Amino acid sequence: MKATRPVSVAGIEFDALIDESHTLESTVPEYPVEDGYSVSDSIILNPETLSMTLYLTDTPVTWYRKHGAVRGRAEAICAQLKDLYYQGQPVVIVTSDATYTNMAISSISFNKSADVGYAREIPISFKRIRTTFSRTTTMPDLPVSYGKSGTTQASAGNANTQKVSGNSSSSDAIGSSIAYNVVGLNSTTTSTKASTLTQRRVGRNG
Repeated sequence: MKATRPVSVAGIEFDALIDESHTLESTVPEYPVEDGYSVSDSIILNPETLSMTLYLTDTPVTWYRKHGAVRGRAEAICAQLKDLYYQGQPVVIVTSDATYTNMAISSISFNKSADVGYAREIPISFKRIRTTFSRTTTMPDLPVSYGKSGTTQASAGNANTQKVSGNSSSSDAIGSSIAYNVVGLNSTTTSTKASTLTQRRVGRNG
């Protein structure tokens, strides 16, 4: 079939496409899949790949009216392809029968030989870059509920974030009262023990 348009990579047009290979590959599980389980969930689709051998020359025969004869054209296009590789940006590839988007250069070679002279045969491979989309949502401002509590399944209540205001002197007074009661209790206990010990010593002496 005669090509209706030249092959292009990121807008760079070539004189001829020597060969092309478009590959679809997946990773199929090697372990047994449980009966009734969706097999498609276990199959991983790998990124599709595209391999081509492109041809460049300073004096093209095909697409001559479009490109013309320019000395150094092949070397200039090779330099552009190297820049695309080092930039690491996805490119669009157009062939005579398909268009591939979001493709990245995975490998590229620049072959020179005496048979082709100033022309270049360029094997180049691409791999499609997969993209994902993220979405955000706003959660409603609802009161925090702690659900049910214990075996009775009674409500555990809601969180209360109100500040509790009080008099610091009242807290100090309560603390002093507790300390006084503890000291008094300790003093009474000590006196009782001392009195009992004195009575025992008097009884022995008598």
